[in-house]
Amino acid sequence: MKKRAAPLFLAVLTACAMTCPAWAAEAAPAALYPVEVQEYRTEDLEEPRISKTYALSPADDPALIPTQDFERSGRVYTLLDLVREEQTETDSKYHTETVTLDSKSKDMEKIMPLLAVTCEAATEDGYTGVLTLDTASIQVEASGYATSTRNVSATRTYPNLAEADVSLVPKTIEDSGRTLTLADVQWQEAGEFYHAAATYTGTASSQYATGYTVTADYTGEVTRTTNETVLYTAVFGPAEETADEAALSQADQAGGFDWRWLLILPAGAGAVGLVFLGRFLFQKYKSKKEWEEFNK
Repeated sequence: MKKRAAPLFLAVLTACAMTCPAWAAEAAPAALYPVEVQEYRTEDLEEPRISKTYALSPADDPALIPTQDFERSGRVYTLLDLVREEQTETDSKYHTETVTLDSKSKDMEKIMPLLAVTCEAATEDGYTGVLTLDTASIQVEASGYATSTRNVSATRTYPNLAEADVSLVPKTIEDSGRTLTLADVQWQEAGEFYHAAATYTGTASSQYATGYTVTADYTGEVTRTTNETVLYTAVFGPAEETADEAALSQADQAGGFDWRWLLILPAGAGAVGLVFLGRFLFQKYKSKKEWEEFNK
């Protein structure tokens, strides 16, 4: 029985030496660090709790948040909940948008039905909102012109002419800024004199608007909501002792070593843990040898 302990001890050390390089070769992911750690107790059960809050950007992977068990103040804590909370920020600003439309008339009574009372706005930098028509900003301008021509006429009377001679009647006259030309003369004899009733004709041209352009401003407040950060809170509570752990604790209190440690050894333990395990086995083996030598 005394000779079995040494080979078994060597077998454990050999397994540790073979496992360490494999674990060391695995690339560890980038670590995430909490922005806040709180220790508290529940109101009903008075159990201790530890919460760790992480602030992640949209590019961060929440799977990298550490959720494995850990020990603090002699107590092992395990993950109970992982809460996700989006952090949103909203800011606003005053915004004006100008709309343009065509109208066949410049009459405001006909233009107003063409303009909506409100309109939705979306800016290039992400602001949105509903704007209201500013009636004081409405402007109407002609969008094009055309020319029209019409015939015009005017009459003039020339009394007391010595003869019924057209040469005594002016050939042109000015009327309303236009030059008219003599078109006809009607004579009337009055004793030794003649009265001439002359008719003058010409053309008049004028411009008119073919359409109108209406511009109006819509004003109001627009807002933008951003979500650049997501908070993850990992809540840990005391871990329940498993049957294997209880057995190990009893074996340790009895002064012996329970080899079932090898069955529940976490697969992710580091090389440092294996070194401590080797030292523990060596001390146990050494103490046992000294005890046996003392009782011979």
